[in-house]
Amino acid sequence: MTPAIWNRFLRMLRDLGRSEVGGRARLLFAALILFLFAINGLNVLNSYVNRDFMTSIENQNMDGFVFYALVYVFVIGVSTVVAVIYRYAEESLGLLWRKWLTRHAIDRYLDDRTYFRLHATGELTNPDQRISEDIRALTATTLSFTLMFLNATFTVVAFSGVLWSISPLLFVVAVAYSILGSLLAIYLGKPLVKLNYDQLDREANFRSRLVHVRENAESVALLRREGRLKARLRDRLDDLTANFQRIILINRNLGFFTTSYNYLIQIIPALIVAPLFIKGHADFGVITQSAVAFTHLLGAFSLIITQFQSISAYTAVVARLNALRDAMSQERPGQSPSLEFSDACGSVAFERLTLYEPRDGRILVKDLSLSIPAGVCLLVRSTSESAEKALFRATADLWYRGEGRILHPGHDEIFFLPERPYLPPGTLREVLLRTGQEKGMPDWKIRVSLKTLNLDHALLKAGGLDVEQNWADLLSLGEQQRLAFARVLLAAPRFVFLDHPSRSLSECAVGELLNLLRHQDITYLTLGDAADDPRFYDRLLEIAEGGTWQLSPPGGSKTLGNGADAPPDIAAPVIPDAPPKPNGDPV
Repeated sequence: MTPAIWNRFLRMLRDLGRSEVGGRARLLFAALILFLFAINGLNVLNSYVNRDFMTSIENQNMDGFVFYALVYVFVIGVSTVVAVIYRYAEESLGLLWRKWLTRHAIDRYLDDRTYFRLHATGELTNPDQRISEDIRALTATTLSFTLMFLNATFTVVAFSGVLWSISPLLFVVAVAYSILGSLLAIYLGKPLVKLNYDQLDREANFRSRLVHVRENAESVALLRREGRLKARLRDRLDDLTANFQRIILINRNLGFFTTSYNYLIQIIPALIVAPLFIKGHADFGVITQSAVAFTHLLGAFSLIITQFQSISAYTAVVARLNALRDAMSQERPGQSPSLEFSDACGSVAFERLTLYEPRDGRILVKDLSLSIPAGVCLLVRSTSESAEKALFRATADLWYRGEGRILHPGHDEIFFLPERPYLPPGTLREVLLRTGQEKGMPDWKIRVSLKTLNLDHALLKAGGLDVEQNWADLLSLGEQQRLAFARVLLAAPRFVFLDHPSRSLSECAVGELLNLLRHQDITYLTLGDAADDPRFYDRLLEIAEGGTWQLSPPGGSKTLGNGADAPPDIAAPVIPDAPPKPNGDPV
């Protein structure tokens, strides 16, 4: 791993120690260190008991045999208890760390609409998998490797003296054998790091396609798109298996080496110590003791060899989470239009707003300057739907290519309803009310709002206000749109920006909903089509190709635009640097 990744890794551990769960984490880690000391001490004791046990067999000493057999069983019993508690503490610490780190990642992912920026820019693939699967792998594997390294260190200290006392030559052979084996393992297995990184992405891509089929099952069945989806799934499966086949080939070559390396460990101690026994310079039990000590010591020195496949997968996970953290930490692009909020602002205003197509830099909206005060409802039409979407998203602070300034009273006072309504799975109360508003809104008010929008049947379908449902399956698209309007009516913001409501509702239904909004003093700005009735609006904004725009009364002559002079009684607003007044300049 690179020094930057190591620094990030150490900072992550430091953040855990300083967090609200840091005290419990440190306590569990300290307990694990004590258990490691106990395990290694028991292993050393076990090697001596095993030596004397085997020697008593060699000497045909029945009393010694019984005594050391009982001691052997006792040491094994104590070792079992310590090992089980050690494993429990390790898993508890891993779960505690995973929960804290995942919650921290979720907060950063959802704050400041980071999830949308990552999706819109496409700069990072599968962030969901990185948060769920990679963090799980990171916490479990990091803890495992850390404890493995500490255990190896304690093992080297504990068994070096044992092995040296038996045969200095055997100790030197163990060190040299492990160093040579580690270098060869790194050489043979180095390609696994990149292959494992790619494999995680390919697995996630394949799974996302399967999720797409499940989430769009009805549409797929109606349109008979199984053939195309099957081809896409097979392509993803081919990519996945081709990369995994390369991993298998590397593992095969690595396996030839590691398997033979591990087999030789069993015979090397006997090759060196057995001649000492044959010559009468050592007891028979020393052979078995040397085998135990050699195995423990070589295992400590050979972590890279025995764990190389896991290390390569772990390195890929660390690199992916490092990329996720960097992507989520990036600041807003410098070419984004600036969005300013003011509670005292009684209008939605644009000052010299120019928006660009992200891919080719084409101008979608050019030099737009106007103010829409509360009570003045605006219809936006354009020959380019991209221009409409850009204006809609820029006002919602979701457009990252442009310049100029946008002012509105804040996200609590302006709602945005997309063309296809979004109703997350949950209860009807959760769908209709803002987070934290559930207890403050009386049921009768919710029921009146639903009745006003002819959604009594939706309440019956849902089984009440507090029954979880999947709304996309339960309600039609028009009913979902009406439910989104009910949320607006209950929240009562100053402004609402609508994205082509007539595409999911009839003209009559749209008119009724717009009248309800006006009746509740909610100013609406609507992206509309040519068929939308302009009589429900006070102004019409038309955006042409190239981003030029013109403003006019719904059925009257054009009054303002960046291609024409403004009449004396209408002026394009300039947003001041000082805090704005309650009402901006009128349209």
